[in-house]
Amino acid sequence: MAKLACRAVLLAGALTLVGCVTINIYFPAAAAEKAADRIIDEVWQLKNGAAPKAEEPGTAPGDKK
Repeated sequence: MAKLACRAVLLAGALTLVGCVTINIYFPAAAAEKAADRIIDEVWQLKNGAAPKAEEPGTAPGDKK
């Protein structure tokens, strides 16, 4: 009976440790804001009937000049 109790305690401890794992993902606020602005601009252009602007070669998506 002691083996069963020991295994139960070990299992409960292992499950507690696994349940406490947290993964934090940080997004740069400026990059997220630029991407959101670009998406909003594209949606408004599509609503107005204009074709979305093509990105210039050599620039990162969302870069504004």
